[in-house]
Amino acid sequence: MNNDLPTLDLATLEEAVRGTAAAFRTRTRLEPAGGNGDKIFPPTYLPNDHDGQRTKYAFEFRRINGEEVPTVLLDSVASQANRMEESLRAAWEEGRLKLPVISVDFGSVDYGDDESLVDLGKITSLDAPHRAADALLRDSLLGDTFFRHSDVGRAITEARPDHAAPIYRYCPTALVFGMWDSTGPKGGLGSKYQRALTSEIVGINARPGAKVGSRIDPAGIEKNAGPLFAKKGSPGEWTVNRDEAEQKKGKPVPYSRRSDKGTGAPSEANHGNIPPTLDHEAGGVTIDYAIQTQVLSLPALRRLWFRTRPDGSPLEGQERATGQAAARTALAALGLAAIALVRRQGFDLRSRSQLVATEPLVVELLDNDGGEPRRFRLSPDDALELVDAAARAAAKAGMPWQVEELSLTPSPKLVALIQKSRAQVVEGEIDPEEGE
Repeated sequence: MNNDLPTLDLATLEEAVRGTAAAFRTRTRLEPAGGNGDKIFPPTYLPNDHDGQRTKYAFEFRRINGEEVPTVLLDSVASQANRMEESLRAAWEEGRLKLPVISVDFGSVDYGDDESLVDLGKITSLDAPHRAADALLRDSLLGDTFFRHSDVGRAITEARPDHAAPIYRYCPTALVFGMWDSTGPKGGLGSKYQRALTSEIVGINARPGAKVGSRIDPAGIEKNAGPLFAKKGSPGEWTVNRDEAEQKKGKPVPYSRRSDKGTGAPSEANHGNIPPTLDHEAGGVTIDYAIQTQVLSLPALRRLWFRTRPDGSPLEGQERATGQAAARTALAALGLAAIALVRRQGFDLRSRSQLVATEPLVVELLDNDGGEPRRFRLSPDDALELVDAAARAAAKAGMPWQVEELSLTPSPKLVALIQKSRAQVVEGEIDPEEGE
């Protein structure tokens, strides 16, 4: 148990950020929720060859305790970042975390007779793949101005790692999880911010398995019951009547959900039996255990420089040293909160891939000069209090971040693009599963 460990407090965090500490680290041992030997399913990628076998999983050998051990990636750095940001958003929406957030609300638009996008709800800088630099925000409006052309958007565009105050003010999570402003007016020359916080889950001593599948149609529809035809004047619909079929070069067009090259078989409309199949490329894995490794790099935060206050006024001399250290400390607290909050969410990674921790969360503080790590406990509530204390200390040092939500509305062209894309999916011109 970690009850005998001290709780990580603001004084310790400030000392670590200002001093010679290298990183905060957690290493958590996990096992399948179904117990030892239960199969779990990693994320899939394009098929590749590993150790003489065709697979859709990211297998690799890693050196563990001096031996080469077969491992499999269970959750990538990017996926873990998304989960941590999701946990921060949940705390923000519950009012337990005061944090700068930029959002675009698809429920704020009057769609008239056009297809509503209200179901998209609110997409924030904690959801968008490129955070404050994401195209969804870029193509939205702040008032009557495209976000990129607004004062806030220009400040974000002009920011850089050695002038990070505007990002800190409006989207500090981008400084924790990283961001490349490749969609702005500078294109590929846009500013890049290194990830300071990384997390990854890997299965140890992984062995591939096999997956079986089949389907019995309760209506008994046979594969030779077709053909089905694309119904004339009704995109996405089918008919067995040739007189109702869409014609092409004098012949009825076979029905297909996904392309114009369908066979017209009942399976094109999800009818009929599927014979038993055996899948060795993505048949799940068994593992001895899994390890989640999380690292918050303090040198990465120290590479961020704050030449001005968030409002643009200059920081000089001792004020700059004090304000800069306070801002970096607030960012470190935010990263630690993400670690603690995502732990509370658990490890249900995807269908048939739920893991459980075998030990409590312990945060280790590593020094550049080596030595035995200092160990701390950190509950989600403690982590939220740490963020609040660090943010207040930073504000007192002249480095406040904007806690009021910056709300955008989707522009007409963005709305039209999404509506067109949805229409093409409905009409079968785009396969929504393609690329998965």
